[in-house]
Amino acid sequence: MKKLILGMAIVASAFVFGQKTDVNAQLQAANKAAMDAYNAKNYTVAAPKFVEVYELLKANGQDNKLYMYYAGLSHALANNSDAAIKIYTDLINSGFTGVETTYTAKEKKSGQVVTLDKASWELMKKTSDYSDFKTEQSQSIEPDLYETLATLLLNAKKGNEAVAIIEKGLAKFPNNAKLKEAQSTAYFQSGNTDKFVTTLKEQLAKNPNDATNWYNLGVMQAKDPATVADALESFKKAIEIKPNFSDAYQNLVYTTIGDDAKIVTDINALRKDKPDEASKLIDARRERFAKALPFAEAWYKAAPTSLDAVTTLKEIYVVTKNVDKIKEMKAKEAELSAKAK
Repeated sequence: MKKLILGMAIVASAFVFGQKTDVNAQLQAANKAAMDAYNAKNYTVAAPKFVEVYELLKANGQDNKLYMYYAGLSHALANNSDAAIKIYTDLINSGFTGVETTYTAKEKKSGQVVTLDKASWELMKKTSDYSDFKTEQSQSIEPDLYETLATLLLNAKKGNEAVAIIEKGLAKFPNNAKLKEAQSTAYFQSGNTDKFVTTLKEQLAKNPNDATNWYNLGVMQAKDPATVADALESFKKAIEIKPNFSDAYQNLVYTTIGDDAKIVTDINALRKDKPDEASKLIDARRERFAKALPFAEAWYKAAPTSLDAVTTLKEIYVVTKNVDKIKEMKAKEAELSAKAK
């Protein structure tokens, strides 16, 4: 079976609570519970607790969406896809970037650097008790929002939604490599194979040493009889880069042999009334199998425990009439079949 190697994995982001806020006991308890659960990797518990922190802060006049980001991240890590998708979508639509400003000053009496809220920081400037007033902005996490949401949507097989969010993200971050990579997957999932192939070629133009992209391009090219030769070259490129790429060898075999079931049907239909034409088809079939042989042997070498590889190689030896190898592959086939039971 031909298959595409796609996917992406979600990566956890570290975070630090550095904001000092006067909060009530309920807020402190929720905050601690959220952090404790997250640090213990109990993300299912952490997610709603972060939402609780956000809602308590909002009730006190602080709309700090960073806590919703933590909630979304926790849902994602807990594989609660629907909840994570909703939160990330809401964050992106709200214009949230995660950028926060930290205000610090040095207390002259103690020499310690302290963190202040903006109002206190501005007020302390008017006194002689503090010096070295500084601000520092955290890095934007907006690209991460788009990357993670794209991953969540693709994992949930929501290709059309993934295409939309990826295109929106690339409009803001046109050089984002992760979004570009996800875009080809999204086009494939959504059934837009033309754009899928186009993005694969664009990625290969930038990075011609990506074996997986060469393989995926070959899979798509092999679907069209007009580009079968291109498919063979793409699979060979993949193998040059990754010599033990068993899937690429497998597809080289299948693409070289072609639709063998149809050929055998045609041969059987011609045997009685048009034996000469049948013979031509038989010779052409044997030639294709001979061309596929080195690829099949390489496939078996790369995946010696693959029953498909062994069975296919045995069938090629049958067609090319290599009796000794047929016996060897039959024994190997029996061995692997017994282990599979």
